[in-house]
Amino acid sequence: MSSLLREIRHTPLLWLLIFVPAVLIAARIVPAAHTLLFVLAVVAIVPLAALLSHATEAISEKTGDAVGGLLNATLGNLTELIIAVTALHAGEYMLVKASIAGAIVTNSLFMLGASFLLGGLRYHVQEYNRAGGRMHSALLLMATIALLAPAAVSELDLARGEVMTQNFSLALAILLIVAYGLSLLFSLKTHKELFASEDRGQAEEAKWPINLAIGTLFVVTVLVALVSEIFVESVQHAAATLGMSPAFVGFIIVALVGAAAEMAVAFSAARKNRLDMSVSIALGSASQIALFVAPVLVLLSYVVGPKPMDLQFWPGAVTMVMIATVTATFVTNSGRSAWFIGALLLFIYAVFAMTLYMVPPGSHGSV
Repeated sequence: MSSLLREIRHTPLLWLLIFVPAVLIAARIVPAAHTLLFVLAVVAIVPLAALLSHATEAISEKTGDAVGGLLNATLGNLTELIIAVTALHAGEYMLVKASIAGAIVTNSLFMLGASFLLGGLRYHVQEYNRAGGRMHSALLLMATIALLAPAAVSELDLARGEVMTQNFSLALAILLIVAYGLSLLFSLKTHKELFASEDRGQAEEAKWPINLAIGTLFVVTVLVALVSEIFVESVQHAAATLGMSPAFVGFIIVALVGAAAEMAVAFSAARKNRLDMSVSIALGSASQIALFVAPVLVLLSYVVGPKPMDLQFWPGAVTMVMIATVTATFVTNSGRSAWFIGALLLFIYAVFAMTLYMVPPGSHGSV
């Protein structure tokens, strides 16, 4: 417990944990104050995501590379997964799909771009291992093609189109999970030497005892679930008040909040000229979302949702994911970066954010 308290004292981001009891109390006292609850929930999720990240890294260090890699694949995006499952249960499929697409774009453009920019402002040119970037980019490209495929089924007659889309999405979900499992086997077992620099970079962070890490993981998971329920219940009313569509909230707000902890680590690594770690976090997290979180949500929708969810995204989301994936592939192919490359990635992300805010997708594309 002393290790946890010391971590909180020395990490300003974790001081925001005070907002966790604040939002839980506010939900009891003023349940109709949706905008207040929305803001408090967003702020409260950020330090909880940071604690999840610390606990996961600590357990990974103790269990070794193979089990630790699988654990990171499962829990690395736990915050987004919990929010999405809560939204699934509430039938907010537009929010779920927007958060999936937004997480992929945010990680591959915003997180990667900001890492390049922050590192480039300190170092003239930075170099990193291209193997990880190439693998994650290839996985993202394959997942994006899978997201494009259900659009073809949507052109069928209404009597059969919806059922075929759901069955097709279920088959794609299973295929993506298998592909992600093979990528873990490739990077953690058969060709792990290609990714050695990434493993060295991630091993320094976790210093907690294993019992503390497991206990923290359990408690924080429960708290994230409680806060996520408040977030989902308030998001519609708050978004209307603030002039934001559910697509914008999921694509931008949820994605940025869920990745806050990972961004802090990636940005810090870039400033220390350890860009291997930054690229691995950014593109690795994006590929986790595309090949693990998204298909798991499709499977879970059969259990917790009012009806099965498909992988048919609105055209703008698929276009943005495709552009982000191709851009990330191009910029990471050389194994070198400078600050201006990061700035260009951030400009592309800003264009997407402005487009979603000013021209939100129609309701016909929400399910």
